[in-house]
Amino acid sequence: MQIIESPALSAPNGKSARVIVVSGRIDQSTADLFDKALKPFLDTCRNGEAGLIIDFSGVDYISSVGLRVLMLASRQVKSQSGRIAIAALTPVVAEVFQISRFNLVFRVFATPDAAAAAYQYESPVLGYSRIDSGLDHRD
Repeated sequence: MQIIESPALSAPNGKSARVIVVSGRIDQSTADLFDKALKPFLDTCRNGEAGLIIDFSGVDYISSVGLRVLMLASRQVKSQSGRIAIAALTPVVAEVFQISRFNLVFRVFATPDAAAAAYQYESPVLGYSRIDSGLDHRD
């Protein structure tokens, strides 16, 4: 499991989002590493600051332990009134998100660019009015 920060993306209205690209497996053996690597990005994901987009294009597996890390990340960002989104789920991980209903916890987008563009219309974390990924969602 590896996390690499990509260049920030900007929405048309000037709001920006930090992008991190995650790759590998997120399971029992890597969940602690994932949590520790994610923490500094979550700490800066606050109201009025850049949102966070987690690009999962390189993640080929996520277990319940990895989902727990994401749930705690969502709670932290929500408590800070920040913005967080998931982008580019692989088919296997998208299926895990649907079965576990994590597509109701996170805003999921087909690409990081789509997530950044949506930031111009949205409020923090939950309660979005539409999803661009085609996954079931909360209205």
